[in-house]
Amino acid sequence: MEPCSLITTVTVDSPLILAPLAGYTDLPFRTIAKKHGAGFVFTELISAEGIVRKNPKTLDLMDICDTERPVGIQLFGRDPSVMSDAASIVETLSPDCIDINYGCCAQKVCSGDSGAALLKKPDILFKIASGIVSRVKIPVSAKIRIGWDDSTKNYKEIVSLLTDAGISFITVHGRTRAQKYTGLADWDIIGEIAEFSKVPIIGNGDIKSYDEAMHRLGSTKCSAVMIGRASVGNPWIFTGHTPSIDERFDCAIEHVDAMVEYYGEYGVVLARKHLVNYFHHFSNAGHIRSRIVTAQTSSEIRAVLEDCRTQYASFMDAP
Repeated sequence: MEPCSLITTVTVDSPLILAPLAGYTDLPFRTIAKKHGAGFVFTELISAEGIVRKNPKTLDLMDICDTERPVGIQLFGRDPSVMSDAASIVETLSPDCIDINYGCCAQKVCSGDSGAALLKKPDILFKIASGIVSRVKIPVSAKIRIGWDDSTKNYKEIVSLLTDAGISFITVHGRTRAQKYTGLADWDIIGEIAEFSKVPIIGNGDIKSYDEAMHRLGSTKCSAVMIGRASVGNPWIFTGHTPSIDERFDCAIEHVDAMVEYYGEYGVVLARKHLVNYFHHFSNAGHIRSRIVTAQTSSEIRAVLEDCRTQYASFMDAP
């Protein structure tokens, strides 16, 4: 794939981008995704209030490293002043961009008038975006949905406001907040936005394979495509490579090792939700999953994975 430019200061090696996923896109996973071809990676959404108040757990979520670049740090919040203050703090970490979340559909985020709830308050949405753009020197991007519900698909107004605010590029998830993750993402609307937008558009929603990502790139004027849940346990989606059985087990072991190195032994618990996805399509996936989710230590989970590798190879070799 040809490199593409999303923002004037960053050229990405691939137009396939890792989406910010709450509880998933930590530093170990982002590094693995980057190693396997992701052109750009993003942290999970991070509370601006938590940053300004210097909450230790919140600050930990901003940890980035050079091997995952280009990397964006995503913020959510409702107060323009707090968001600008948080962005100023984030800038000191030298991410490649700051991303504003206007798309999260979680009740605990929207009930606080953050995330997708700001689609209903375009004036505040604009103040947040313009305030951050004027406060920092690095590029600022935004992620949106196409509206709050079917009766309020105000994506034209929102894209126009964000462009006027100085946003460098916009990611569009092709669902309303009311849909959450049900139904189908509306790629016709994403394509429409990419046609009229004056800034680059990243399309997002329902990308389950490399081929589908490339189809969406070819059938729209999107500058890039963002891949979320389908990348969990499948970092090869960014290149279209079909991994061998050994490659799957090797990557799973690499992933748990990275989690333990980063989090300590608690990384084993945090790794489970990733590891089960490496083998979800296996004929004996239930057996592997049940052993993974009960492993408690790094040595135990490594032994489980190596034993499952051997058992699966024997199963495949059986007449």
